[in-house]
Amino acid sequence: MIKNKPAAPAPEAAAPSAISTVSRRGLFALAGAASALAATPAGARTWGSGFTHGVASGEPQGTSVLLWTRFVADAETELDWEVSDSADFARIASAGKVTASPNRDWCAKAIANGLEPDRWYFYRFTAPGGATSDIGRTRTLPQGPTRTFRLAVFSCSNFGFGWFNSYAHAVEANDCDLAVHLGDYIYEYGKGTYPSGAQMHADRALAPDSEIVTLADYRTRYATYRADPDLRRLHQSLPMIAVWDDHESANDSWKNGAENHQPESEGPWEARKAIAKRVYREWMPVSDEPYAAYDIGDLATIFRLDTRLEGRDEQLDLGKVLEGVSDPEAAMRAMVAFRDGDWSDPQRHLLGATQEQWLAEGLAASTARGAKWQVLAQQVLMGNLKSPAALTAQIEGSLPDFVRQRLAAAAMASEAGLPLNMDAWDGYPAARERVFTAALEADANLLVLAGDTHNAWAFDLDHAGAKVGVEVGVQGTTSPGFESYLSFVKPGDLAGALVAENAQLQWADTSQRGYMAVELTPARATTEFRFVDTIKTRSTRLAGTKRVTSEAGARVLEA
Repeated sequence: MIKNKPAAPAPEAAAPSAISTVSRRGLFALAGAASALAATPAGARTWGSGFTHGVASGEPQGTSVLLWTRFVADAETELDWEVSDSADFARIASAGKVTASPNRDWCAKAIANGLEPDRWYFYRFTAPGGATSDIGRTRTLPQGPTRTFRLAVFSCSNFGFGWFNSYAHAVEANDCDLAVHLGDYIYEYGKGTYPSGAQMHADRALAPDSEIVTLADYRTRYATYRADPDLRRLHQSLPMIAVWDDHESANDSWKNGAENHQPESEGPWEARKAIAKRVYREWMPVSDEPYAAYDIGDLATIFRLDTRLEGRDEQLDLGKVLEGVSDPEAAMRAMVAFRDGDWSDPQRHLLGATQEQWLAEGLAASTARGAKWQVLAQQVLMGNLKSPAALTAQIEGSLPDFVRQRLAAAAMASEAGLPLNMDAWDGYPAARERVFTAALEADANLLVLAGDTHNAWAFDLDHAGAKVGVEVGVQGTTSPGFESYLSFVKPGDLAGALVAENAQLQWADTSQRGYMAVELTPARATTEFRFVDTIKTRSTRLAGTKRVTSEAGARVLEA
């Protein structure tokens, strides 16, 4: 555990909600056996009428926080909400009214203003007939001198692979101030795709069972995820800053399309993207702003970025570079031409020009006000990552042809100086250089948080010989890592080969699930990677932890 801070007040137990007639798609039981439901509120077991999915909070600032609930009724309903500094609501700190409407899938959001900085609060919603929601716990951000602040960081939460034990552990540990979700909060795939039928957890029934494309599809998928007892409890216990990655819309999405979107059968991308954004903003405790900043007193600024839908150009494809090329020498010439041409194109964007400028100005403003840390809460890896040459020697003849071909192509790309993953910042080197330049010009103390890969990483970031900052990439909550498709390599050997191949990479774990606890102080940033023991059964037991630390101003990880 990260120590030396008084524990936050314990979150209230979830209050039971009424279970009534079943809506739209029929009765969806909470995934899991009866024993798994014993510790959850009765109202979480179905979504019918009344308060169906608990409460959530997000977008914290020094004197305000966003509150969320869902209330299903026969008609649009006005709810009362209250915020108090005690669970008995003896003194009301803020109150108001908000409407739950079918136009927003009965989801309701309100901003509680006039709160005190750096304080824990309790909140609840009340319906006209007197029914009350679960009591949630939230907090405001500090203002002024701040000694410490802790983040629980998550990513890649695929419902079908298993239980969200990372969420459960974070609630049980009760040692963080804020949850940060870096995307892939849901997955869009239909039953049997990812996970495959053989990988699908028997107790994790997915709804709908087809790929989600329509408005009703996306809403039902969020309802399925948000009914999970551990996700519900996490939202009830901590405010959240959340960003979407690709699977909230479709795999490998960019501003004008996605790998997993076929316009001829699924309609225009702009329509699907608009639906995905709409439902995310209905069901999540987030604002409608695509990117935002959060000041944590004089300690840090968190920048919530959109590297996916706002300004991203289409991903480059190494496969297309090698199409029709069979001769190794010709293939290498093609790789080098690609490296010096399309890959290095200074006009390519990941954030888009407007967001890039906003971030550069924000970094400068953060350091100017004396904040010690500039934290990027974003989706994809920023550090350089090439395929290890040593991996080629381990390619087995028994592997499927397409796997061997991909590994051989990755090795050739590495030899040509090209990265492993064109969907990450590695595929947009000019855009990354612009961010690094802005950070250096601002004299920022950069801490990058990344998700997406399902594996755990720790990088030193540099640019043109200058130290820029550090990056920690969080392992998947349930989504599998390299161990699932490079099973012929021992995880320790793979991690060692990756570290040996990549100068920026200081440490990696490619085979465990979990989350990160990140503690910020004026002197240092400490990340504890927490690895859960299993995702096959509900448990809060850890298999182990790993800590990495960066001293303020050093812009590197401690050896």
